[in-house]
Amino acid sequence: MIEFFAGIGLARIGLEGAGFAASWANDYEPSKQQMYLAHFGEKRGHTFVLGDIAAVSAWDLPTDAALAWASSPCTDLSLAGARAGLAGAASGTFWHFIRLLENLNDKRPPVVVLENVTGLATSHGGDDLYAAISAFNQLGYSVDVLAIDARRFLPQSRPRMFVIGALNPPEDSAESNPDLRPEYLQWVYGDSRLRTHRARLPAPPAPLTSGLSSLIEEMPDADERWWDDHRTARFASSLSPMQTERINELRRSRKILYRTAYRRTRGGIPMWEVRADDISGCLRTARGGSSKQAIVRLGGERLQVRWMTPLEYARLMGAADYNLRTAGTNQALFGFGDAVAVPVVKWLGTHYLIPLLRGELGTPTTDFEHLSVK
Repeated sequence: MIEFFAGIGLARIGLEGAGFAASWANDYEPSKQQMYLAHFGEKRGHTFVLGDIAAVSAWDLPTDAALAWASSPCTDLSLAGARAGLAGAASGTFWHFIRLLENLNDKRPPVVVLENVTGLATSHGGDDLYAAISAFNQLGYSVDVLAIDARRFLPQSRPRMFVIGALNPPEDSAESNPDLRPEYLQWVYGDSRLRTHRARLPAPPAPLTSGLSSLIEEMPDADERWWDDHRTARFASSLSPMQTERINELRRSRKILYRTAYRRTRGGIPMWEVRADDISGCLRTARGGSSKQAIVRLGGERLQVRWMTPLEYARLMGAADYNLRTAGTNQALFGFGDAVAVPVVKWLGTHYLIPLLRGELGTPTTDFEHLSVK
């Protein structure tokens, strides 16, 4: 497989866990490449191209790949962004991915995946998703669209969309499978202008309702990363009455409890909001500071607050063993906050992509014995 917008390589970890071998990757962020190479090393048979995808040529790409994966920037599609859609400077890099597939001609991979935020489904009233599917259709791919929340595998609420294109798609299944294709995606399959299919897939695991506390990095009360009394008091004073009541109730617990908190702006006033459950909010990039997530430790009439650590980010992305030894804190938070959760990718690779390539979902894609698909 080849990967575009590779980031720190979490998609690669998931796909390799499903049986793929990575041969080529591209990203334009030097800090992400540093983490990628620190974790995977520079291995024979794999190339990492650092730079803008606009400068990549089809001549640079392997011509025997079974899969092309693209986790294109979500900046212009996310609720946290400006919603410029696929015309935006960041998310618009998707069109360079399409250009490269087109220029590969009959050597293009038989299966492609575009991973992005679920905001792609509603960006410009659905026009952006329609345009993306149409672009894949024009290259010969039939398309399936799935929405999977990392919360089905990890204690983190992180919904993502996967647009899966197949040159030789499986038979269409009449089952809507709402756990994977929710109601807001059903219009895709009803639009006669689009070439689509619905692969028959198993149901994913049910969403988790707890588990954050088990992934928290233990540290003593005197650790300097815990905020001092003054900063903690400022945190508490910024809470709404409802949030304050929630915190006070949790503080009275006899056992130690952990929650996550975000700083948001309400009516022009920055405020902290604390989740009520033992699940992390969606990890985001740490640029600007306001989107970073804090850990709140409660119980025994105590309240302690600190920023979430890189190790906690890694654990919440399903990459607990990721090499963090050379990464700076903000570098790591940005890398993980801008990535896709490992077990989601592994599940998709195991239950959809590998079976699709092997012809186990219906119509065989082609003969891939020479690709050594595991």
